[in-house]
Amino acid sequence: MITYNTEDKHRTTEILKDSGCSCVILKAGKTNLFWERGIKDLYALLKSEPGMLEGAFVADKVVGTAAAAIMIKGGIAEVYTGIISTPALNLFRKYGIPVSFDNEVPHIINRDKTGWCPLEIRCHTKTDIEECLLEIEGFVNGISR
Repeated sequence: MITYNTEDKHRTTEILKDSGCSCVILKAGKTNLFWERGIKDLYALLKSEPGMLEGAFVADKVVGTAAAAIMIKGGIAEVYTGIISTPALNLFRKYGIPVSFDNEVPHIINRDKTGWCPLEIRCHTKTDIEECLLEIEGFVNGISR
């Protein structure tokens, strides 16, 4: 298993906090910044460049169950997030992924702050990443119609 030193993890989380991006991925000494909201970047990476996630340290602003499932499927080594949902934290723990976070919340809210994130609704009761990925696929395909 790949491990990252404290200095590299701290630098990566500071980039996340200072840059305004949504996600930073550290792998092989190189950082990549991502700017899309929600799971768009992680999902695109899983589909088109899954090797970027394999063994990576990921710093992400908000991690719900769907994002956790994508990261686990991609084979990340470790994750930091500002906000994590309890079901996402449980999923990381089930799959043995080290997690550090600032705030744990019962669920992720939607962008309008009027209710649950639609993917959190679909995935929060799932305990298997393959079940989550099926829900994510359905959601993504529903948006693109």
